[in-house]
Amino acid sequence: MQSKSKTVPEYIDSLPADRKQIISAIRKVILKNLPKGFQEEMNYGMIGYVVPHKIYPDGYHCDPKLPLPFLNVASQKNFIAVYHMGIYAQPKLLEWFQDEWRVHSTKKLDMGKSCIRFKKPEDVPLDLIGELVTKLTPQQWIGIYEKAFKNKK
Repeated sequence: MQSKSKTVPEYIDSLPADRKQIISAIRKVILKNLPKGFQEEMNYGMIGYVVPHKIYPDGYHCDPKLPLPFLNVASQKNFIAVYHMGIYAQPKLLEWFQDEWRVHSTKKLDMGKSCIRFKKPEDVPLDLIGELVTKLTPQQWIGIYEKAFKNKK
């Protein structure tokens, strides 16, 4: 479910009240913990955190006009989603996240390759999301990205 919103505040304002509250809380914890260099913008119809072209001029290999994506947050039809490319690309980070999940939540982890899904707003462990966000700097993400994705073309 991609939004046509042009700005992050516009996206948040378009959400139902319960989703607006949790998406705002996720955004707040991300912005508090996000390493310097990442940039917030609307990306793929979601709130995105990217490595801007000024830091990584090559951009995203699928479309070099786009900045390198790192993290997205979205209100989908049946769940709240946090997409973290680092847990998809780096097995050690995924393992850390899965281990920490058991410490922070009693719920079963609902995950795709890079997508962490939450059925209810109260299921989102904000402190764990905040800690996850701190795990990679833009420079580290660029190195992982180039090794895992870009050079595989």
